[in-house]
Amino acid sequence: MNEDSKVRRRRKYDDKFKQQVVAECDQPGASIASIALSHGINANLVHTWRRESRQASEPPAPPPATPQNPPTFIPLALAPNPVSVAADIRIELRRGGTTVAVTWPLGAAAECATWLREILR
Repeated sequence: MNEDSKVRRRRKYDDKFKQQVVAECDQPGASIASIALSHGINANLVHTWRRESRQASEPPAPPPATPQNPPTFIPLALAPNPVSVAADIRIELRRGGTTVAVTWPLGAAAECATWLREILR
């Protein structure tokens, strides 16, 4: 029998073995390449198994919107924003040993931008 007539068959691995290899890869500091090598398999195959494992554990995507299944609006109650907004713009310019601090009203931000462009020319 010559080599051209040999049929190459893919090896099949059971789910338990795949889960074991993926679990080994999830350990802190694990090297996928070394785990694959220790089991005599290609690292690309291990990456594929990990991807499949992640996809299997993800929740299913919602069905696409169709005329029979239109998208729906879900109102949400939002909590007030706890971040306080500054009432002023504060700019500090330093040149050499001189520092100039300017406080500008937030309501006049456009004028502040114009002034800043002029001062920085």
